[in-house]
Amino acid sequence: MHALANPTRFLRIARPATAWLFLVGFALAAIGVVSGLTLTPPDYLQGETVRILYIHVPSAWLGMAGWTGIAAASVSQLVWRHPLAAVAGRATAPAGATFAAICLITGSIWGRPTWGTWWEWDGRLTSMLVLFFLYLGYIALGSAERERGGEGRIAAIYGLVGAINLPIIHYSVLWWRTLHQGQSISMSGSTIDSSILWPLPLTMVGFTCLFGAAVLMRIRAELAQTKVEARMRRMGAE
Repeated sequence: MHALANPTRFLRIARPATAWLFLVGFALAAIGVVSGLTLTPPDYLQGETVRILYIHVPSAWLGMAGWTGIAAASVSQLVWRHPLAAVAGRATAPAGATFAAICLITGSIWGRPTWGTWWEWDGRLTSMLVLFFLYLGYIALGSAERERGGEGRIAAIYGLVGAINLPIIHYSVLWWRTLHQGQSISMSGSTIDSSILWPLPLTMVGFTCLFGAAVLMRIRAELAQTKVEARMRRMGAE
């Protein structure tokens, strides 16, 4: 990680990586979604509504993975003082918030015909909503610190504290037995039939690549903005 501390060295890798991640991600996500909509059979209980899992599940995963990235960036900033850690955290938050919002929206759409309600205050839904609001708070805090010229340490501490919500989201279906179904996919196997499941890895990998491309684009944009601001300050001092 310290090899990427130099912005110039980082940008040499980030520029081609952004393009490749976007192209690969778009292709895999498109193939997975189209295959899930047209080539898989309906579920014997949920019917056609089960197809929303090809977007809902990757969105839930990336909503949680995004905050994991923020927590890792926070540790890098507070412990090792990595110069790009704060930038990476601020760049990750909008993408994570977007996928957390998609997860909540698709979950509500899925829940209406399945549960008979758009929303239920059960453990999984409520903790995911909390994660979305944590993202909004982090975005606001990070922007405020950057405008004041701060190092982003307060946002980093906030990122670590917010990580407490991640195991709550993960284990909520085990701790509280409510409407949300239990864990369908685990290391030991899956309760979803393979005829329905097979497009899911494509959308999982595809959306993850798109997530990575979005984060890299935001890091590059912020580094470019910082460079312009530094140049303007030097011009103003002359």
